[in-house]
Amino acid sequence: MNERTNGMIGAAVLRPDAIDKVRGEARFVDDLAFPGMLHAAVIRSTVPHAKICKLNLKSVSKHPRVICTLTANEIPGENVVHVIYDDQPALADKIVRYIGEPIALLAAEDRASARSAAAHATIDYEEIEAVFDPLSALSPDAPTVAVPAAPNLFNAMRIRKGDVAQGFAQADVIVEGEYRTGYQEHAYLETQGAIAVPELNGAIAIYGTMQCPFYVQAAVAKVLGLPLSKVRVIQTATGGAFGGKEDVPSLVACLAALLAWKVRRSVKLVFDREEDILTTSKRHPSIVRYKSGAKADGTLTAIEVDFVYNAGAYQTLSAAVLWRGLMHAAGPYRIPHVKIDGRSVATNTVPCGAFRGFGSPQVIFAHESQMDRLAERLGIDRLEIRRRNALQIGDETATKQRLSESVGVLQTIEEAGRLAHWEERLRKVEAFNAASRDRRRGLGISSVMYGVGLGGKAPFLDKAGAYMKLEADGSIGIAVGTVEMGQGLTTALTQIASEALSVPFDRIHLAPVDSSRVPDSGPTVASRGTMMSGLAILDAAAKLKERIRTVAKDLHIPKNEIPSRLKEIAQAFFMRNLDPAVEGWAQGAPVDWDEETGLGNAYFVYSYATHIAQVEVDLTTGEVSVENFVAVHDSGRIVNHQLASGQVEGGIAQGLGFALMEEIPEKDGRLMTTGFTTYRIPTIRDVAPNIEVGFIEAIYSKGPFGAKGLGEVPLMASHTAVSRAVAHALGAKITTYPLSPERVKGSVAYR
Repeated sequence: MNERTNGMIGAAVLRPDAIDKVRGEARFVDDLAFPGMLHAAVIRSTVPHAKICKLNLKSVSKHPRVICTLTANEIPGENVVHVIYDDQPALADKIVRYIGEPIALLAAEDRASARSAAAHATIDYEEIEAVFDPLSALSPDAPTVAVPAAPNLFNAMRIRKGDVAQGFAQADVIVEGEYRTGYQEHAYLETQGAIAVPELNGAIAIYGTMQCPFYVQAAVAKVLGLPLSKVRVIQTATGGAFGGKEDVPSLVACLAALLAWKVRRSVKLVFDREEDILTTSKRHPSIVRYKSGAKADGTLTAIEVDFVYNAGAYQTLSAAVLWRGLMHAAGPYRIPHVKIDGRSVATNTVPCGAFRGFGSPQVIFAHESQMDRLAERLGIDRLEIRRRNALQIGDETATKQRLSESVGVLQTIEEAGRLAHWEERLRKVEAFNAASRDRRRGLGISSVMYGVGLGGKAPFLDKAGAYMKLEADGSIGIAVGTVEMGQGLTTALTQIASEALSVPFDRIHLAPVDSSRVPDSGPTVASRGTMMSGLAILDAAAKLKERIRTVAKDLHIPKNEIPSRLKEIAQAFFMRNLDPAVEGWAQGAPVDWDEETGLGNAYFVYSYATHIAQVEVDLTTGEVSVENFVAVHDSGRIVNHQLASGQVEGGIAQGLGFALMEEIPEKDGRLMTTGFTTYRIPTIRDVAPNIEVGFIEAIYSKGPFGAKGLGEVPLMASHTAVSRAVAHALGAKITTYPLSPERVKGSVAYR
């Protein structure tokens, strides 16, 4: 039995002048907003797998500024953080499964006191054998991390289309490869944080930085044993999320809420950067084994894919991440024979969750590498082999979904090649490499598809609502349930409302998200915000316009004068006691998916992109610089070109980091990176000085003004364009991320 002092804690303090704003009103509430607010700290596990024999908090409670402590046996509701499955406890009870797992809480008068008091907690453990590698975890004699259907196997999913044996028999060339990726940190601006505020009549309010207020509402209600109607969630200013604020805020909010419920005072819990990196979700590390077959002319005949994602100690969103990886493993190509197997595996490591791309970047690295290797074996240009196999209207996807509209992948390939001057640039690269001894240049291309929305695995979440009100002065108030987190959703939705109502942009206000004021609109994920909330706003606008026209007719106002006389019409609503408010609703088009075969209409529509990157590699140091970049996207109608271009450029930078530099080493379950001094993310000097962004607007008839999704796609395409450019420069097989200078130098040595 080992006694350890717990050193992993978290507490919160905000600047007194912190009034960060989004949508005009939402803010990250400071100390002055809630007098008497306490600060929380989390006492966490320092071992990866153990029984908790004794938890001693006496020294913690003796601290003069500590108000209370809280352990698992004091939880009033269920000790679970609800995401998809109810396997993760809010506070560990009897056993811990990863380093950093919450065991106990304390609330103190100030942050410094909370931190110093938490350090005095002592825990006696009886350590249990742990497992950290997902392949090892699948071994029959591996220690049990969780209790899923099979030892350490959280989920197993598959696709079966055609006959792969027949497909490979028809192939003139077959290539096989294994590809590995590691953790990626979200690196959002502000860390995870929440403030829990007890309200009248046994209710509670949660203020926090998040993507999914209604996820948080459900989780807090369950842990406190309250009805949903007594939990109000208000999203505060959120400076980027990238998936990291989809699942984790439910845990953070539950911890703050438990303390606030016990002491009946406001409690704030905000992680510092080290705690955030060490204990919150990451992109799933992956192992992807891929076999591809093609005829002599480059036509794909079959693929066989087996991939494993390291889920960590609890499932969180791994089932959904695995499913999206499964759906995207074939890429945007016609393939008659498909066999794909995916597994998410439990290990004694930090739970992994949502990250921009949501399980697809890992398999994209594999399928685009395979396309290049096929092209090389067959002597076909890399752009040309993609062009020959690109999906078009009337084709079937890997799940046998017949594509009937809005399929622009072929056009993105052709336009990207044109903008990049592909053939001319290839000749220049070859000439440079022939003349240079210590530097090499390379061109990489990547084509991707992305299922917009939540798809056939969770169609019940693809919905959105909008409240719309004509104010007495003729301005328009709108409330929706999807959130602004830096992606420009507020601007895009305001533009849609402005166009639909013929009301000036500056006369429309989008209210902060508050779960008591808006309907559950599903999560702000899966590149669905603009499309789903935009459709809900259009539905509301149509209803409000009809009411406005009725009143205008009574006032003898011609239709063409309604926009300029809206204030007069609004006053008539007020004076006649007419209802000026409407509710809009939207739901995704029907989808279906057969779990046994993996076949069906997985998503109601897809977005597409092709990226081309040029890199230069220093053979002496192994350093890679990205010199030029072309990105062409089909996201349907582009609502705001400036915002859309910004999304693409940001995704390019994030993908560049994934491919070249972002890495978190893990040793015996402990993450070895604690901040941005050791975790490298791209700076402006790492991004290509020349980026050209283009759009192919393949209109989606059921989207708002023809729009589809965009947000996640740029990262998905960019990282492989960069890594394939490095492979081209070195003439080497690239199979592992990130392409650090050390790894690149190793590729140079063995090419």
